[in-house]
Amino acid sequence: MAVASRLDTSPVATWWWTIDRWFLAAFLSLMGLGIVLSFAASPAVALRIGLDPFHFATRQIVFTVLALGAMLAVSFLDARQIRRMAILMLAVMLVLMVAVLYIGIEVKGARRWVSLAGMSIQPSEFLKPAFVVICAWLFSEQKRQPDIPGNVLAMILLGLVLALLVAQPDLGQTMLVTGTWGVMFFMAGLSWLWIVVLGAAGVGGIFAAYSVFPHVALRIDKFLTGEGDTFQVDMGKEALINGGWFGLGPGEGTIKRVIPDSHADFVFAVAGEEYGLIMCFFIMAIFAFIVLRGLNTALKEHDDFTRYAIGGLVTVFGLQSMINMCVNLQLMPAKGMTLPFISYGGSSQIAIAISMGMVLALTRRKPERRKQVGFTDFVRRTLPAE
Repeated sequence: MAVASRLDTSPVATWWWTIDRWFLAAFLSLMGLGIVLSFAASPAVALRIGLDPFHFATRQIVFTVLALGAMLAVSFLDARQIRRMAILMLAVMLVLMVAVLYIGIEVKGARRWVSLAGMSIQPSEFLKPAFVVICAWLFSEQKRQPDIPGNVLAMILLGLVLALLVAQPDLGQTMLVTGTWGVMFFMAGLSWLWIVVLGAAGVGGIFAAYSVFPHVALRIDKFLTGEGDTFQVDMGKEALINGGWFGLGPGEGTIKRVIPDSHADFVFAVAGEEYGLIMCFFIMAIFAFIVLRGLNTALKEHDDFTRYAIGGLVTVFGLQSMINMCVNLQLMPAKGMTLPFISYGGSSQIAIAISMGMVLALTRRKPERRKQVGFTDFVRRTLPAE
């Protein structure tokens, strides 16, 4: 039985027939995996700190329901409404990012959380989608009207956001935001001179972070030398090895019980121990599918704003997932970054849901909005003329 007739012009029916169902299915799959893996990873953590075994799993279900509602609500918006929403979100989150430096909750020497109405919120998570959409708008305005300094304003906004992130400090999000902004600037047609300048600035920033922040230097040194307290990352890798190709079975994992953040940053390792490398490859395939489909859709867009926004949103989504999985595999220093839709965390879940709701909204089918283009056409349109 059909969900809605094609003759039905109600908002819900129109949404159903225009939504990208492949995207929707991929997001729902990740949300479902997040709940399943929460039951596998969180009971040991809850018992260790004296809570009910299913404390985190129950909260994960609640967060997922809220995230699903947020994603579906945002997916009903059009491009203009997405921009307006992003402006409001950006303004509010910038204020909270400043407030968190003074009244934020300090955890392990960093202030990244602020308590509002009894709830802990991480403003940087909600800042990311708003930042991406506003930068996409600025880049598109520069291309539409060259006399508008959209690129310069985007650089100023990047500097402001990075300054607030470094002040917390949150170097993982700093790298994520910078990388995403660079990809969007490339899509907007930056010159090769800017590529060299920004690349040099990125390398310089890494050296500066290593020199200024002791915890950054400690993590990099531990990653390069293997010395110091590497217990959590070592156990994460051991859990993946212990699971083999097909895993030990649901609830049969043993190494997961001693990983402090098994329900959050190291849930990927738990998936490997209990469900095997096959499950890990399946999770990686879903993330890769979302990113590649998003970039392919952006490639076909006529509208510059829509193209940059979709490209930026799936890039930040893909980079975050890649960083988390690389940390679990000991391919990168520990970053404290969640695996989208799967790791435990209310702010992360809902913020990512808003981001992907924006992707669903911007990729809804509209007549004559897209065309078939090849890679050569994309390069010719993106890169500046010699």
